[in-house]
Amino acid sequence: MKLFHRKHVLPLSLCLIITLLGGFFISHSSSVPASAVIENRKLPIYCVSTEKPQVSISFDAAWGNDDTEELLSILAQYQVKTTFFMTGGWVSAYPDDVKAIAAAGHDLGNHSENHKQMSQLSAEECQKEIQSVHDRVKELTGQEMCLFRPPYGDYNDTLIEAAEALHYYTIQWNCDSLDWKNYGADAIVSRILDSEHLGNGSIILMHNGAKYTKDALPRVIEGLHAKGYEIVPVSQLIYRDHYEMDHEGRQFQN
Repeated sequence: MKLFHRKHVLPLSLCLIITLLGGFFISHSSSVPASAVIENRKLPIYCVSTEKPQVSISFDAAWGNDDTEELLSILAQYQVKTTFFMTGGWVSAYPDDVKAIAAAGHDLGNHSENHKQMSQLSAEECQKEIQSVHDRVKELTGQEMCLFRPPYGDYNDTLIEAAEALHYYTIQWNCDSLDWKNYGADAIVSRILDSEHLGNGSIILMHNGAKYTKDALPRVIEGLHAKGYEIVPVSQLIYRDHYEMDHEGRQFQN
């Protein structure tokens, strides 16, 4: 992606200023997903800069499904909408739950077909991993997806560019519950509510198949509400266009 286009050579001092500024912010004015480029490396969206006291809870769905129904029930009880990032294997194994997530009004997110370390794949392989899930979810729900979370949080320029070409925003997180480590519900609640990273625009990572997530979720929701946060889906939190991103992968509205 070209950051600058000019027909004439700029004065040396102006070139230097542009170079320095480019290290901090990349500006976007179209609706095509685009990422920050810091030290020649692209970044996905980790969080959002906003004055609104809003955060997003996201669930990665790759293995297991014992608690999905209960999680949906808890979310309905609190009238909270979240985002589920689903692998192709999970979608194929639990199609009724995919439909239930969609029917409840939660975001449907893409988590790749096979949960591979996608930084090791070619651009074509990355696109196949994303597109196959996209097609299956659309067939099941009629919905188009535009949010992609890399398995293991592992990414490189090739992956992000492949996702952008498919009109996907690559989404990470800045607040990790570590629920998959099975330390218990108290640990999950503390990791989220006491996190130094928690703030307006935070994206929280949880897993639908972790042992204690269902036990922690009510307290997490209540704690976030007590802190004054509104919980919204990732699709509602992020900026779709007219935005800038900094070196931390934080979006700023233009």
